[in-house]
Amino acid sequence: MALRSFTAVVNPSAGGPGASASAAMLLRLTRLLREAGAQVEVEYSDCLGHAADLARAAAEAGRVVLAVGGDGMAGCVGGALAGTDAVIGIVPAGRGNDFARQLGLPTDPRELAALLLHGEPRRIDAIEANGVPVLGSVYTGVDALANHYANRSRLRGAAAYYVGGMRAVAAWPPVAYRVTVDGTAYRREGYTVVAANSGYYGFGRRVAPQARVDDGLLDVVIINRSSRLLFFTVMRELTEGTHVRRPQVEVLRGREVRIEQAAPVRRRLRYGADGELLGGLPVTARVLPGALRVLAPPDPT
Repeated sequence: MALRSFTAVVNPSAGGPGASASAAMLLRLTRLLREAGAQVEVEYSDCLGHAADLARAAAEAGRVVLAVGGDGMAGCVGGALAGTDAVIGIVPAGRGNDFARQLGLPTDPRELAALLLHGEPRRIDAIEANGVPVLGSVYTGVDALANHYANRSRLRGAAAYYVGGMRAVAAWPPVAYRVTVDGTAYRREGYTVVAANSGYYGFGRRVAPQARVDDGLLDVVIINRSSRLLFFTVMRELTEGTHVRRPQVEVLRGREVRIEQAAPVRRRLRYGADGELLGGLPVTARVLPGALRVLAPPDPT
């Protein structure tokens, strides 16, 4: 088999306070790929829009596109190439790396280099959120506000998401939502709604433990109204995914999900995807089955 050629699209700010560790990983990975005889180009993006342009150009040249950064960069590159025959690889070098975690990607540079050089592309689903392709999940409510706080934090890793979540929950009132799944409408009052392709978000929290990236479905997780103390308990249970056993947590499945505010509130609620805040409600999330070819280990199931 001919050696692959790679273009690494890099987010220079990936990893926040740990950016030096991310840079060290990239340097070691590119050295391993080049020592194996592969051609590697490195492109630094000015913003996510620029990263998408770099990814498209590299794919058109027949190169494997490496998304180097966190979930925002993976979603940007994956979204830009969704629906094409391009092949991407994900280099988990950001803050959360939740989509890489869902795919079971190795974090050791030597193991990751072997996968990128010799692995077979795997077809996975993507999501279209108000017309924008993303990868992991689309969420609103406490999650979007916690995401905002985590992105602005100087903390790294799980601490940023935990503190951001605590801060968001402390002042968050339950909100009335209208959630429509494949044409069936549900009116709910609660804290958050997540339409998940990937089971993980918020640095390893298993918000949708049964979600799969290749089943053509979205897992819709609704955390309904409860006491604030119980909600803090639910947040802790996200680590293992046991929160879904509680009656206050509802899981639906479908191909298309629309999330709306069902009653006027003081401000328009925002929604996010892949660690980035994209806009305000309403949002329609639609699964794109098999839209992306990614270098990842085979599904163990």
